Amino acid sequence: MEPLKRVTAPTLDLLGLMLESPGPVFGLELMKRSGRPSGTVYPILERLERQGWIVSTVEESVTTQLHRRRVYDFTPEGRAAARELLSPRD
Repeated sequence: MEPLKRVTAPTLDLLGLMLESPGPVFGLELMKRSGRPSGTVYPILERLERQGWIVSTVEESVTTQLHRRRVYDFTPEGRAAARELLSPRD
C-alpha cells in the first residue's frame, strides 16, 4: 500500500464516510452522503484503489435497474491507515 500523495478535504470526507459504513459502499451512496459530485468522488476512489487503500468489486443485482454496481471497501491496511490519518492529533 502506498502512502497518499494528496490528502485533500474531499479525500478525508470520503475516508471518514467509508469508515462509518458497516461494510462496502457504492460510489453513488458516497456522493449522496458527502454532497460531492461524481467528478470529485470517483477520481478519489480510483486513486485510493490504485494506491492499495481500497478494493472494488462489481455487485450483480436483480433488485435494481442497474444490474451491475461497483462497491468499494477498505483493504485491512487501508482501514488502519485511514483511521490513523483521521485520528485527532494532540
